[in-house]
Amino acid sequence: MTSIIAFFILAGAFLAAVSAIGVIRLPDVYSRLHASSKSSTLGVMMMMLGTFLYFWYIDGYVDSKLFLAILFIFITAPVSAHMISRSAIHSNVNPYKMTIMNELARDEEGATDLPNELETHEHD
Repeated sequence: MTSIIAFFILAGAFLAAVSAIGVIRLPDVYSRLHASSKSSTLGVMMMMLGTFLYFWYIDGYVDSKLFLAILFIFITAPVSAHMISRSAIHSNVNPYKMTIMNELARDEEGATDLPNELETHEHD
């Protein structure tokens, strides 16, 4: 059981470190948000689960606050990253210069040009 606890805590710490590196190294706000919301959410949840298992296995203490914290982070982190990215789009923050397509900006401009593949399947 201690190896499972160690796995959760170490994997969570690794994912949190990868997230921090991604926030520092990635080029624009959208990819930084992706790094901070995906891997840090999973990393923090894994560390909290490892902590819960530690207290349950070693001390025999069940802490429901840890479950509530896991649930709170699981719900709020992706939603907040989504809202920050939407506000960045509406504030005209440009994506990285090598970004191929910005579909949200294209949809909000009302573009009607569809790729040839979509036009052929649309009439079927």
